[in-house]
Amino acid sequence: MSEPAQLSVRPYANPLPLGFFCFGVGMAVLGGIGLGVIDGDQLRMAGILLAGFVFPLEFLAAVIAFLARDTGAAAALGLFATSWLALGAVHIVAPQQHSSVALGFYLGAFACTLVPLIIVAFLGKALLGLVLTVSAIRAGLSAAYQFGAPQAVQAAGGWVALALFALALYAGTAFLVEDIRQRTTLPIFRRGGARKAIEGDLPAQTARLPHEAGVRNQL
Repeated sequence: MSEPAQLSVRPYANPLPLGFFCFGVGMAVLGGIGLGVIDGDQLRMAGILLAGFVFPLEFLAAVIAFLARDTGAAAALGLFATSWLALGAVHIVAPQQHSSVALGFYLGAFACTLVPLIIVAFLGKALLGLVLTVSAIRAGLSAAYQFGAPQAVQAAGGWVALALFALALYAGTAFLVEDIRQRTTLPIFRRGGARKAIEGDLPAQTARLPHEAGVRNQL
């Protein structure tokens, strides 16, 4: 008679508050760039801040999300983490270059990559889906400007980035308060399994564990 398998689960803190807060700071910087408030020699400083502050914190949040087995949040945080590094490097290396077809292709592809993440997010955490949706719009506007759209499009992307700053502050606060109080206080609009993660009992939350990646014998 075979012995039952035993699994040890290491508790991790919720990485979403950190992810949202540093994301919001980065969007505030991009908003300043889009509106022309940050320009000239200040673009190199903005790039250093994106690569040196936003990237490492977003990357840390992504790693914790993977360890906490939240695949959707981890994928989103991971994509945004390296995007901050890439955009920071662009502003550091070429601060005076206002448009680039290569950067336009990158931003357009990035916006398209967010679409499946948006769909999945709305099935669980609608607030995360909203943040991703607005982010895709901002990336699309920035891509259009890089391809030759007028300055007004870049300014529109700047205002969207500032709206994302406010939305990220709310989302980070909502997930932080929820984690501290162990119940949803500010609306996050959880659904399905994401709602069970807060309201469900332990057997309901661990029912799918044998079929999770890292437990089953292959991905």
